[in-house]
Amino acid sequence: MVPQIAAETMTPFGEKLRELRKQHDMTMASMAQYLGVSSAYLSQVEHGRRGTPGIIMMDQICALFGLIWEDAEALKELARLSSPKVVIDTTGLSQDAMIAANLFAQILPKVSEEEARTMAEWLKTRQDKL
Repeated sequence: MVPQIAAETMTPFGEKLRELRKQHDMTMASMAQYLGVSSAYLSQVEHGRRGTPGIIMMDQICALFGLIWEDAEALKELARLSSPKVVIDTTGLSQDAMIAANLFAQILPKVSEEEARTMAEWLKTRQDKL
C-alpha cells in the first residue's frame, strides 16, 4: 500500500516557519511584507510547492525572529533538508551507488512513516560520520 500525502502536508521547514510565526504572533501577510514577497509565495514554501528560500531570505527570516547562532543554523539546516524535489546526481559514482540511488527513489514513496523515520535517522548518523 502506497502512503498518500495529504494536500495540507507541510515540509519540516514549513512547519517550523509556521510555528515561529505563531510564537511571534505574526500573520503570513505581515511576514511576507517584511520579506518583500507575497503571502501566496510563503504558503507555497510552507507546503513544499516551492523550493526553500535562498541564503539572503534565510538570513532575513532569522533576523525577523531573532534567531542567532545555533538556532539560526538549525533553521537553515532544516531548510536544506526540506527540499520537496530532490535530485541525486550519480555521475562519476560507482555502479553500486547508482543502483542504491535509483532503488531509494523507487522505494521511498512506498515505505511507511516509521520506515522513513528509521532511514532518516540512520542517514543523519551516517552524515555526522562523513
